[in-house]
Amino acid sequence: MILDLIRKRRSVFPAQYNDKPIAKADIEKVLEAANWAPNHKKTEPWRFKVMTGETKEKLGLFLSLKYMENVADPKQMKAKKLIENPKMAGAIIAICMQRDPKESLPEWEEIAATSMAVQNMWLCCTEMGIGSYWSSPPLVKFMDEFFEMEPGEKCLGFFYMGHFDGELPEGTREPIEDKVVWAD
Repeated sequence: MILDLIRKRRSVFPAQYNDKPIAKADIEKVLEAANWAPNHKKTEPWRFKVMTGETKEKLGLFLSLKYMENVADPKQMKAKKLIENPKMAGAIIAICMQRDPKESLPEWEEIAATSMAVQNMWLCCTEMGIGSYWSSPPLVKFMDEFFEMEPGEKCLGFFYMGHFDGELPEGTREPIEDKVVWAD
């Protein structure tokens, strides 16, 4: 049942990943799930840049350098984490959004559609037993210096993926009744 899968979805962080590689076919399946997200006016604004192998290490070095250059009081521990996290992932997918050149709808709708694509990716990973996590550091604003981006395209974060050992904790939520108002 889809509700069971939704309830099972968790953030699984790079420190939890093991060394088992992620098959290209699995990444393609996750991306195909993303491609079926709802979107207004069929703009399909999601764009993805898949990083594996040495590119993950290059990303970590780039992010660490940008952090050291742009933060007033950089912390060595944070700089190190920016280098190490990408290396621990089986794959990293840059989550990008391509703004409709005609601006035929508000930007927030295209961001929302891209977010729904990421939710599809996350649910697909959950079903396949692959850990995943959406990281959205402020450093994404520099990604046009790391890889080529089209005019109007912006990076919204990184989707880390990795196999993991063990079980994930059960999630908790406050009752939905506390968040709903019925108007009859």
